[in-house]
Amino acid sequence: MTENLSRHPLFTPEQVLENRGRVAIFIDGSNLFYAALQLSIEIDYTKLLSRLTSGSRLLRSFFYTGVDRTNEKQQGFLLWMRRNGYRVIAKDLVQLPDGSKKANLDVEIAVDMMALVGTYDTAVLVSGDGDLAYAVDAVSYRGVRVEVVSLRSMTSDSLINVADRYIDLDYIKGDIQKNSRHQYTYRPLSEDEI
Repeated sequence: MTENLSRHPLFTPEQVLENRGRVAIFIDGSNLFYAALQLSIEIDYTKLLSRLTSGSRLLRSFFYTGVDRTNEKQQGFLLWMRRNGYRVIAKDLVQLPDGSKKANLDVEIAVDMMALVGTYDTAVLVSGDGDLAYAVDAVSYRGVRVEVVSLRSMTSDSLINVADRYIDLDYIKGDIQKNSRHQYTYRPLSEDEI
């Protein structure tokens, strides 16, 4: 685990965790899915929510994802997420010139992080996308503590540099890994399914 506690030089990592206050979680679904692929695990989203909250008071947990409205399995997964503690922010997939499909939700994540400043003390951003570094820096200047959670090989240095704390998903994979008894698995559509 890599820690960046420069903004809290007088506290130990344990003391910083104790003082997290109200927590808001912002999950880039696509980024998390690809990180899980790299780790060869399936995410248990109940365990993930519990691990990211770590006993702190949860204000809200957002899950941002691109969707194919005709994919019944994905719709079932998103319904399960909504009923199990997540506010799902979905955007239709857009066909790119190369034939692939994508939904970019960076703006939605950044706007929600900024709009809720003042209602939460700690933001947990599950993404390695460097495009979010400016938003992270902006909310931290407003007094919010920001923790970034992502796979190191998929995480921008600029994002880690503006965070108060960085957690490598590889370090917590045992805490968030899915057991076979859960019903839903999130994954974007493969090119064969599109």
